[in-house]
Amino acid sequence: LKQVFNKDKTFRPKRKFEPGTQRFELHKRAQASLNSGVDLKAAVQLPSGEDQNDWVAVHVVDFFNRINLIYGTICEFCTERTCPVMSGGPKYEYRWQDDMKYKKPTALPAPQYMNLLMDWIEVQINNEDIFPTSVGKCEEE
Repeated sequence: LKQVFNKDKTFRPKRKFEPGTQRFELHKRAQASLNSGVDLKAAVQLPSGEDQNDWVAVHVVDFFNRINLIYGTICEFCTERTCPVMSGGPKYEYRWQDDMKYKKPTALPAPQYMNLLMDWIEVQINNEDIFPTSVGKCEEE
């Protein structure tokens, strides 16, 4: 269990919403609707009177957390030796490009690709310009 929470591993702690904030309340509402067995289309619809950007941000973070948990359970089985290519089946190979270290699409082993991808997503989620945590920050600009 200790190695699962190792900072150098791909598993990252869950992103959380501050209790008492509007996003925390939206998160609780989203969780309740997803756990109630209702129609998923209705579950993700914007609640009346809520900001669409906040609602989308809550779902993006929840999706990231869920993918992170799923990947955390399989990463020990997918090593550079067992998964030398990041692929989507035999017909598709994913290549990494970030315009910094990898200026051109580069074939990487799946674990390395996933580490870079999860790091990139986490940077985006933590970017206040993209996902402001202060309610109403987008409207002020």
